[in-house]
Amino acid sequence: MMKLIQSSKTVVLLLSAIGILCGMSYSYAQEQPTRQQKAELLYDRMEYAKAAAFYEKILDTKKPDVADMERLANSYLYINQYDAAEDWFAKVVAMSAASKESLLNYAQVLKLKGKYQEAKEQYQKYAEKYGKDSTIRDAIMGVDSALVWMEHPTAYQIHNEETLNSANSEFSAFPTKRTVLYIGELDNRLIKKSGMTGRSYLRVLAAEPNTSGRWEKPAIMPGQFNQSSYHVGPVATNAQEDVFYVTATYVGNKEAERFSKNGQKWKRQNLALKIYTKDGDSWKEEDFPYNDVKQYSLGHAALSADEKTVYFASDMPGGWGGVDIWYSELQSDGSWGKPQNAGPNINTHGDEMFPNVQGDTLFFSSTGHVGMGGLDIFKAIGSKNTFKPAENLKYPVNSAADDFAFVLAKSVGKEQVGYFSSDRVGGQGADDIYSFTYVKPKATVHIEGLTQEMSTGKLLPLSTVTLFDGIDKRSIAQGQTDTVGTIRFAASENSTYKILGEKQGYYADSLSFSIPSIERDTTIKVVMNLQPVFKVGDRFVLEDIYYDFDKHFIRPDAALILDELVETMRKYPTLKIELSSHTDSRGSDAYNLNLSERRAIAAVNYIIGQGIDKRRLVARGYGETRLINKCSNGVACSDADHQANRRTEVEVLEF
Repeated sequence: MMKLIQSSKTVVLLLSAIGILCGMSYSYAQEQPTRQQKAELLYDRMEYAKAAAFYEKILDTKKPDVADMERLANSYLYINQYDAAEDWFAKVVAMSAASKESLLNYAQVLKLKGKYQEAKEQYQKYAEKYGKDSTIRDAIMGVDSALVWMEHPTAYQIHNEETLNSANSEFSAFPTKRTVLYIGELDNRLIKKSGMTGRSYLRVLAAEPNTSGRWEKPAIMPGQFNQSSYHVGPVATNAQEDVFYVTATYVGNKEAERFSKNGQKWKRQNLALKIYTKDGDSWKEEDFPYNDVKQYSLGHAALSADEKTVYFASDMPGGWGGVDIWYSELQSDGSWGKPQNAGPNINTHGDEMFPNVQGDTLFFSSTGHVGMGGLDIFKAIGSKNTFKPAENLKYPVNSAADDFAFVLAKSVGKEQVGYFSSDRVGGQGADDIYSFTYVKPKATVHIEGLTQEMSTGKLLPLSTVTLFDGIDKRSIAQGQTDTVGTIRFAASENSTYKILGEKQGYYADSLSFSIPSIERDTTIKVVMNLQPVFKVGDRFVLEDIYYDFDKHFIRPDAALILDELVETMRKYPTLKIELSSHTDSRGSDAYNLNLSERRAIAAVNYIIGQGIDKRRLVARGYGETRLINKCSNGVACSDADHQANRRTEVEVLEF
């Protein structure tokens, strides 16, 4: 089944989808083919520009055939004439005999034109009629993502390299030490024309910058690289630039796939990867050992930094979908090892191609991952067949159209400079070369404060929170917490801060902290625990105040608890309390009352001994008169129930 051709990149874009069709011979008996037969033949041969001209004439009738309309719409889609494709698909999908593929292609055209809302409506209509599979879900997700990404563009600054571009196709820039190599279609009568696009076959071009940094007039690469009857490119080199990896259409006849239909015969030829090694003043040509032009296409080479791994695109058997990215490792004897698939984090049911490697990052283009339009550019950290999930480079690197062939020319610190290709609206021609500059934004730091009640953990909305510089104590920012008690401040790495939380009816809480150097966006979470202000009549139990049996002196463990009460008294100098002691019901009432009074006095005396004014404390013993459970005289209770009644309480008298 023929794949959708998204661009005039022809064979170098969707490798197995196209190839070269040639050698047509007519074998109709004694009659010439009709216009209809010519149109069908050209369409089958993928010569869409010519086929479209025939179908336009055929459809100039009152009752056009739906199948012919679909072929005309497809032809315009395949050669990137999206306006015409949209017009014809709109007519097609309004007819009851329209195929499901036309509805899908119509949605795709709208998406390629950046009409995302309209595209989403068509995808939803398709899903309602034919069901929503993973492809449709991804397409709708891509539409929704595109709208968000365009609203929030990344830090990439892009520029159309107008000197390199023309009304034809130019793409796949590859920077070398002194030049940039790229692929282009030339207005040269000596170069054969592609029946698909009506323009010349692709060639490898080179351009050098002048002293002002502008490109000199491009020139065709000399030597063997462009000596082909059909398409040539893309191209990549090693660091020494004495080995070139060139994708080229196979030009032989023996291995070409042969096709016939309606008495016509033609052949299709796949792509192969050629390796050119410098040999004195000339170049030695050899085939990549895993080319198999009779079975599949192979090309788009990219070398790892150590040049021991070559990545490439191919539709060879064993992949995940159409065209996959594969790799081969250099063996100890200098040969290339058996191809291995780059794995499911790179490859999908769609097409992945145009790999480029920078350090531990693989850049590639895909139609299968969620994207904005046709081909989108992705990056993935890893190597060989072990990669983290691929990440879309988003807008403005990606667009509604085809975006591909991303390559870094320079990467120093947080700055990157390079090239990519696109056939987006606003370019010079079909496919254009764009340069980009990317300065990685500083990692952002945020402080997220949470205000809550100390004892209960209850969230405290509308608390006032102030952020201070931890060195000079000046106020940096202030605001109120939201409905769930949180607030967010921007901060900086290598800085010290103090944060203060306040709310009416509560005592403030603050804490200080430092933020070290960071490599990625970071959120520092801090919690401010606010203690409710005391009010007259409040009571609370001093937990874990124990006395020895029949004794009233303060044990060391009880002293630690009382020390906390001392600190509270110091913190709130207007606080006046009653400290009371309570017993269980065992023993006589009089004994228990006396014991509790002695214990309460002992506790108060301890606090006074720590420097607290005695006028702020009242000692009171209640014995067993304030039991908190049923364990009164004569009631059988467990030791735990009796223990609950043996307690020391604090009641706020004044504040």
